[in-house]
Amino acid sequence: MSSERLHAVLPPGLAGLRLDRALAEVFQGHSRSRIQRSILEGHVLVDGRPADASQRVAGGEQVEWPMPAAPDAGWKPDPVALRPVYEDSEIIVIDKPAGLVVHPGAGNRTHTLANGLLHRYPELARLPRAGVVHRLDKDTSGLLVVARTDAAHRHLVSEILRRAVEREYEAVVWGLVSSACGRIDAPIARHRTQRTRMAVAARGRNAVTHYRVRARYSHFTRLRVRLETGRTHQIRVHMHHLGHPVAGDPVYATRRRTPDLPLSLQKALRELEGQALHASRLAFSHPLDGVRREWHATLPADLSALIATLEATRGALPRSE
Repeated sequence: MSSERLHAVLPPGLAGLRLDRALAEVFQGHSRSRIQRSILEGHVLVDGRPADASQRVAGGEQVEWPMPAAPDAGWKPDPVALRPVYEDSEIIVIDKPAGLVVHPGAGNRTHTLANGLLHRYPELARLPRAGVVHRLDKDTSGLLVVARTDAAHRHLVSEILRRAVEREYEAVVWGLVSSACGRIDAPIARHRTQRTRMAVAARGRNAVTHYRVRARYSHFTRLRVRLETGRTHQIRVHMHHLGHPVAGDPVYATRRRTPDLPLSLQKALRELEGQALHASRLAFSHPLDGVRREWHATLPADLSALIATLEATRGALPRSE
């Protein structure tokens, strides 16, 4: 797959504009929605650092855009089982199971959510990334929204860039989180040596996560988590950074040895389909009428079983909701 590498120095006459608007002026012929999407996915660098679409330009900045060719050019329809919880002429809201990859990539060319969308909704072939405007990690379950039209796609991308899309998660993390609630503000970048991992790093992109304790157990804490930004692995990286990695996380919660855990709890942990992280609530303004709507997804059976086992084997400490 070929790619085009674009370079530019932002002219002083663009000072004060949002970066996405300035780049639409500089890189004419490329749609603003594609520019916004590239910024959101971390492809655009300003003075060597990952860009933020909302930042204002001063003029004179060095911009680099290693613009990948359309990643969805070779995606094929595949009869993947999907769980739509809502659909209309503009959007589809999907409850994704753990274990399902969202987009085709190295090692996962078929049987992804996008392949299933193209099979069930063939019209999505004309939209970028089969209409998917945000993603969930393979082993994270829960809600995500898919655009069905160009207008809906532009609207949803804009909502994400404005941080107007509300995404809340249920999580079980290792250890006792001491504060009843908190805000983690720590930039995230790809790990310098382990390219499949992300890490908190000063060179990274701004990332903010909010959490509230729902219940504490002897070795675990149940949280409600809200994303302010949407970086790759954000909740998983931030909770690991806090010293409380997500239970069942194969990347950030390794080497946890707790021989004193009851056998029933060890079994519930082994039977998790992915990490104990579920996108339970999604809210945004509908692209057709602008009315704000929200959707909820019940906990998957494996996470429900883990929480029930935690309650039964240890008993929750006083709740902090």
